[in-house]
Amino acid sequence: MRILFVSSTRIGDAVLSTGLLDHLMRVHPEARFTVACGVVAEGVFARMPRLERLILLEKKRWSLHWLGLWREVAGTHWDLVVDLRGSALAWTLLARRRAVMRGGRREGHRLLHLAAALGVHPAPRPVAWWNDEDSSRAEALLPGTNWLLLGPTANWSTKTWPAERFVAVAEALTAPGGTLAGARIAILGGPGAGERAAADPVLQALPDAVDLVGQLTLPEAAAALSRAALFIGNDSGLMHLAAATGAPTLGLFGPTPASEYAPVGTRARAVLAKGPPGATPMQRLSVAQVLHAAGALLAKEAVP
Repeated sequence: MRILFVSSTRIGDAVLSTGLLDHLMRVHPEARFTVACGVVAEGVFARMPRLERLILLEKKRWSLHWLGLWREVAGTHWDLVVDLRGSALAWTLLARRRAVMRGGRREGHRLLHLAAALGVHPAPRPVAWWNDEDSSRAEALLPGTNWLLLGPTANWSTKTWPAERFVAVAEALTAPGGTLAGARIAILGGPGAGERAAADPVLQALPDAVDLVGQLTLPEAAAALSRAALFIGNDSGLMHLAAATGAPTLGLFGPTPASEYAPVGTRARAVLAKGPPGATPMQRLSVAQVLHAAGALLAKEAVP
C-alpha cells in the first residue's frame, strides 16, 4: 500500500499533522509513505518510520511548486492521497481514495480540522520521531534529567513574551525552594538572526544556561525536548514539538488563539494573557500566571 501525504510548510502545523500519520501507520501496517512538506518542516518527518520518500516544496511564483510536485508523484497509482493543504492536486492523481482538507479559517482546534479530513475521531495526538544518534547528541548536551527548557522565540515578534519575564520565571522555578529547585536551564530556538535576537536577552541574563539556539536539527531538538522536566515557550513550532514528545509543556498565548493552536499532548497546557482570547498583547501575561500554571502542571505530574 502506498500513501501520499501532503503536509504543511510551517513546523507547527506539520507537527500537528503527525498524529494522522501515526494513525495511518497503525491502521495500515503494510503501508509505505511519501510525504510532501515545506523545507523548514523537513525535520519533522525525517525520522518517520516507513518513510519511502520525502519531497520538499519550495514556494514559487504562480504556484509552480504544485506543478513540480505533480511531476514528482503523477506516475504512481496511489492507494490513498491525503492533502492537508486543500489543493486540487489529489484530484489530478490516480488514487483509490482521496482525503482533502477544507481550506479557510473556522472555529475549533487545528487538530480537529486535520482529523476531519480523514474522518478520524477522536483526533489523534501528534507524535515526534528521533533516532539513537539524536538521543546521544541530546544527552551529551543536556546530561541528567533535571532541565528547564525555554523557547523565547517565535515567527512573529508579537507572539514573544518579554525576555525579562522568561528570566524571572526561570530564576523562580530553579531557585532553592522553587518547583524545579536546582534544575539547569537551556534555551532553544531555530536558525536565523530573528531567533538569535529574541533569545539573546534571555541568554545574557542567564549566563549559566546552555545555548542551543540554531544548534540543533528538528529531530535533535525533539530528543532534547523529551528530556525536559518542563518546557515553557511562546506559541511556535518548537512548542508543538515539545508537546508531541510528551514533555511537560506550557505554551504562552496572547495575540493568537489558544482555542486553535494550544499545544496538544498528554502533559501540555496553554497559559493565556488576561484579555480577549486571541487578541491580547503578550505583555498582559504575568510572571505569576506562568508560575502558577507551571506549579499546577508539575503537581499533576507528581500525582501517582
